[in-house]
Amino acid sequence: MLLRLKSLWRINWFGDTFSIVKIYYFVYLFFVKKNSYDVIIVGGGLAGLTAAIHLSLENHSVLVLEKQPYPHHKVCGEYVSYEVAPYLEKLGVNLIEHGAVFIDTFQLSTVSGNLLEVGLPQGGYGISRYAFDDILYKRASECGVDFVFRNVTSVSFQNNDFEVFISSIESYTSSIVVGAYGKRTVLDKQLKRKFIQQKSSWLGVKCHYRIDDFPDNLVALHNFNGGYGGLSKTETGDVNFCYLASYDSFKSFKNVTEFNKHVVSRNLYISKFLDNAIPIFEKPLSIAQISFHEKKPVEEHVIMCGDTAGLIHPLCGNGMAMAIHSAKIASDLIAEFFSNKTFSRKQLEKEYTKSWGTVFKKRLWMGRQFQRLMLNAKMFNLLLVIVGKSPRLLKFLIKQTHGKPLVC
Repeated sequence: MLLRLKSLWRINWFGDTFSIVKIYYFVYLFFVKKNSYDVIIVGGGLAGLTAAIHLSLENHSVLVLEKQPYPHHKVCGEYVSYEVAPYLEKLGVNLIEHGAVFIDTFQLSTVSGNLLEVGLPQGGYGISRYAFDDILYKRASECGVDFVFRNVTSVSFQNNDFEVFISSIESYTSSIVVGAYGKRTVLDKQLKRKFIQQKSSWLGVKCHYRIDDFPDNLVALHNFNGGYGGLSKTETGDVNFCYLASYDSFKSFKNVTEFNKHVVSRNLYISKFLDNAIPIFEKPLSIAQISFHEKKPVEEHVIMCGDTAGLIHPLCGNGMAMAIHSAKIASDLIAEFFSNKTFSRKQLEKEYTKSWGTVFKKRLWMGRQFQRLMLNAKMFNLLLVIVGKSPRLLKFLIKQTHGKPLVC
């Protein structure tokens, strides 16, 4: 708040023809518009929205700052494992009631044509981010969460409180800030996060397709030179095809269409799908500079959730569940911070870092190992031959990147 007052003080309130407007705006900011909350959440994806609902149900005032109004599409695999279903239901969200497709079968293929299919240990749901985020947004609004659709420019921590700026003169204050803004933003630079200085050479691409004969209960993962892609049904009946490709494999092509034709379609199963499917989007969505480098769960006292805290490789098929699970861990500890006067901010940050590492660090490590295997054609083919003789082994590997259903 002090920084905001200084910014307003520097304005020449009576020096131009808009002075009356400025005075009214000052009154609006300080006496009409609510600008102080228990918790401010920067980013309204799965982690941010889940945390907002959880904390509002604990009777805390919550503001979510999200750059885009809902609904909107995001580059995402759009498969969420069953492990988070009990928690979502406790928050008042039942995905099946909203049309999510139940998925219980996993398929894996190599560029050379080897194919393996197994049942998923827990199963999961196919639902688009367009629908999922909007469902959570509406539920959060019902719970009394406030939303402002603006970009956050900076976050300041002084005198045991946060000030979150959306412009040079407009800001909001809170006791706690949760960072749930996704893979990377300008805030990462402002917070001087280490990963933002490291090279990120991955590109994500997503498009929805209409096709008649794709099984409702299937999530498929197909390898191609320089990357891999996943296929699964969404609540609309359309199939989401989302893939990750190295920049080195993509850079010699003019666009996504050319890359799909000459590289992605070298996989027989992807080729068959693209030949028979009708794209729904006018053009594919894409996101560059995806980083899988390690991140800290707490930065400058900001509690990081979801992809902001650590990004699991898409081939593990569990990023959505991890985002939601991380929000639960953070929300439980934040609720204790407010209710227990002996539970300090230092303890909150220490416990969150410890819990986050216990739950997710092994999964992220396994994801990095799986990716190395998939990008080595000889090793990946050998792996499929080995696990093909023992489906139990593949199920075991899948379990290493998934958690048990959350106890609520």
